Amino acid sequence: MFSHLLLFGASGGIATALHHHLAQSGWKLSLCTRSPDSVVTTGDSTHLITADGSTESGVRQAFREAEEAFGVPDAVVNCLGNVVLKPLHQTTAVGFSDVMRLHLFSSYLIARESATCMTNGGSVAFVSSVAATTGLANHELIAMAKSGIEGLVRSAAATYANRGLRFNAVAPGLTETEATASLCRGPARKVSESMHPLGRIGQPEDIASALAWLVDPETSWVTGQVVHVDGGLGALRGRT
Repeated sequence: MFSHLLLFGASGGIATALHHHLAQSGWKLSLCTRSPDSVVTTGDSTHLITADGSTESGVRQAFREAEEAFGVPDAVVNCLGNVVLKPLHQTTAVGFSDVMRLHLFSSYLIARESATCMTNGGSVAFVSSVAATTGLANHELIAMAKSGIEGLVRSAAATYANRGLRFNAVAPGLTETEATASLCRGPARKVSESMHPLGRIGQPEDIASALAWLVDPETSWVTGQVVHVDGGLGALRGRT
């Protein structure tokens, strides 16, 4: 039975929802963040790790501390990232590098360390985006980074299937968090809602539920998958 999750980017909205979801189910949680003051722990079942999940040393530290607290993780989730929406001609090389570091490079490091440490199998899950497969204006940097994550998921799933180590991802539509506040308030909210066939913006709990499903032992026959939790945006026409 899986019981120990190592969660990167633990101070974010989706990660917080996942933390509380799994805590209620009895999981032990190692919560990795650069902003420990922003994370509310849940008693003896949680261990707070202050480290940068976008660096090699930070990822190794997180795995080491997690193992010292509760043993080798049974599951790992990466919720690191940021929101950068602008057309290519308004981006910079520095901004590109920052997006790739937070989204794609962190996922590489976390996947590599998971494959090194989780020798008895387990589940590793990432957060992609509907923008990786659906052309959305001003999403070029995010689309590039998330497409890389989806490729990583499929290849790593094939490589490590023989040891029972699963790799999957969730691809959300717009989800209401602190990072997306400008898109979820005022007139922009109606525009955002109208883009999604189900007529609403996603909530952190929507994405957290899908991530919890992917790391659950009951889904041990699911690997190499990207699960779209996007209100229908990626596959359906808008409502009329």
